[in-house]
Amino acid sequence: MTAWFLRYGADSLVVLVVIYAQWRIGRAALAQAARRLPPARVALLKWALAAAFTALILAFAAGFHRISGHIPLPHGVTGWIHGAAFLWSFSSTGAWYIHALWKRLFALGEDFDPNRRLLVRSAGGVLAAAPFALAGFGTFVQRTDFRVREVALPVPGLPADLAGLRLVQLSDIHLSPYLSESEFARAIDAASELRPHLVLVTGDLISARGDPLDACLRQIARLRPDLGFLGCLGNHEIYAEAEQYATRQAARMGIEFLRRRSRVIRRGTGQLNIAGVDYQRITDKASYLRGTETLVRPGMPNILLSHNPDVFPVAARQGFDVTISGHTHGGQVQVEILNQSLNVARFLTPYVYGLYRENGRSVYVTRGIGTIGMPARIGAPPEIALLRLEKA
Repeated sequence: MTAWFLRYGADSLVVLVVIYAQWRIGRAALAQAARRLPPARVALLKWALAAAFTALILAFAAGFHRISGHIPLPHGVTGWIHGAAFLWSFSSTGAWYIHALWKRLFALGEDFDPNRRLLVRSAGGVLAAAPFALAGFGTFVQRTDFRVREVALPVPGLPADLAGLRLVQLSDIHLSPYLSESEFARAIDAASELRPHLVLVTGDLISARGDPLDACLRQIARLRPDLGFLGCLGNHEIYAEAEQYATRQAARMGIEFLRRRSRVIRRGTGQLNIAGVDYQRITDKASYLRGTETLVRPGMPNILLSHNPDVFPVAARQGFDVTISGHTHGGQVQVEILNQSLNVARFLTPYVYGLYRENGRSVYVTRGIGTIGMPARIGAPPEIALLRLEKA
């Protein structure tokens, strides 16, 4: 029941919040129209609002992988219709709640000074416009503001010959209408300058069926790591029914996806075991990493590649020293209030972004590169992670 709520309850709550705001926005528009327009035009506006609300629902539905493939429109068009619906919903819903809260905080009586009334209302209008400004910034600026983050990754028992090993992690690429191949190529160029020894790809190369998976793999293969490429698959490879194809095509380009398998990396006399698993469904937490303990190799450090980071406690119990993950996008849209980070990813996992350590084991969660749902990043810019191994 808890897993069901985490997966569907949080989404349902967000949908209800959006629907309520859109309903109130529609009511306010009709109330204004009733005071200024003749009844015939008000009736016409009612039909227009009903059509707009229906279109919004259909645009949201276009983002579901079971529906998008059956829409008779070009894939890119469908993607941006879905994205536009998210952008409008985020902006307008945020604006309405800010406006409603502002009115409640500053309920102005009739005897209130007119000049101060104008100032308060103007300030409220500016605040209500903030979500639209944030959405624009997140779409046109921060969505492709690729950043490199270098992290010292502590590994218990790390051999001396592996100290300083540079692992470049690429995750949640989501090459799709929201991220073009040329934009992704800039991220690959930045990763190439890091001179990685090993490249790790931790899932979600694309978002949906019809996205350019081959182009994504081709761009990744431009890198030239000394020790090759390893990776794991994410939930969107499952949604796109592309697990087998991605595995085969990647292998042809020298990229190995570890699907419940492991590989030993050697450098000098040092050995490091890296295992990988496909996306672990959050609705089946009781089965997380079932049987994966057989991939742990004694006598050397063990690293697990898992798209979703909430498997970390299970991986640590099984004997994995480090888990490397993505999936959360660092929240994708993150707001800081009273020194607390607020984002929807916290409904799904306590491991949202960065390095976490528990009982001598570690998990690193990257923000990833692409976006899903809304084609914007706010407070969680896209990331190329450079993980530098050091002895714990």
